[in-house]
Amino acid sequence: MAHIPDLAASPARKIDFKILVLFGSFAFCILFFLELFAGTKGLSFADSARTFFAQISGENTAASARIILLKVRLPRAFAAILCGSALSVSGLILQLSLNNSLAGPGIIGVNGGAGLFVLLFSLFFPYVALVRSLAAFFGAILAVLTVYFISRQAGVSKTTLVLSGVAVSSMMTAGIDVIITLKPEIVADKVAFSLGGFQNLNLSSLYIAFPVILLSLAGGLLLSSGIDLFQLGDETAFGLGLNVKRCRLLGIIISGLLAGASVSVCGLLGFVGLLIPNLIRLFSKNDTKRNIILSSLLGADFLLLCDLLARILFFPYELPVGLFLSCLGSPFFIWMLISKKKRLSV
Repeated sequence: MAHIPDLAASPARKIDFKILVLFGSFAFCILFFLELFAGTKGLSFADSARTFFAQISGENTAASARIILLKVRLPRAFAAILCGSALSVSGLILQLSLNNSLAGPGIIGVNGGAGLFVLLFSLFFPYVALVRSLAAFFGAILAVLTVYFISRQAGVSKTTLVLSGVAVSSMMTAGIDVIITLKPEIVADKVAFSLGGFQNLNLSSLYIAFPVILLSLAGGLLLSSGIDLFQLGDETAFGLGLNVKRCRLLGIIISGLLAGASVSVCGLLGFVGLLIPNLIRLFSKNDTKRNIILSSLLGADFLLLCDLLARILFFPYELPVGLFLSCLGSPFFIWMLISKKKRLSV
């Protein structure tokens, strides 16, 4: 397999890991509190802050303000953090495992596979959150393994991998559209599910996804030393004692679990797993463990920002988060294709 390209033009662009973590943490604190406090006429910024700190100190607050803050905004912020981290790290591990910077959960059909199986299982088990989550995990892993198998049969290259992913993604999306058209009642909002968002957040799915995402992130960190060797090439990695096939398969499974957990919570959010890992490699050194940490942190920041904008930018209307991601991710993907045209094997 070809070596994954470094998007940075020169080593001078690299920024120290501690500085990036500090920046990401500072942005996280600001965005988290804005997500909680930035409000509408129903609950202003001042009222939100007053209610939050009153809850911490144990003081009594208005019931309506407490419900909006603790039952709506706080779970939504938590979901954005989890899904942003999961999708970003999923994309990073997938790109490194497949040696392709154009790979991402949304691009190569992982999100579509998870979404299709969620809807299929919802036809038979409409009220069981655990089944919905298991279906998302199974669909995500099946989709990425299908793409990997097709690309191997067609000849492993960056172009065949992306084209295989596009084909699988289109097939999964067609299946989703058919189910939603024939059985629209299985999703609360078919537009929100297709684009992705947190308007109809299911807390049961969030509780199930939380441990899966944490365990998968831990698994990615444990696997990071082996993934680092992929950058040397499969033969060199094998010569250094790495079981390349097993390590790559584990990476794909972890990526699928992260993407599946995210889809079970927020629907088909695209481009997070493509955009954030590639931006991180612009400024960070090729250290998988550190980049997983950065992807988790900056992915959470990014999705918090997108959800905040979706909620307040056009108030009283709320746009699906996926619209912002599409507006940002599509031009970025096109730029990647053009800028890396000479390095892609045809």
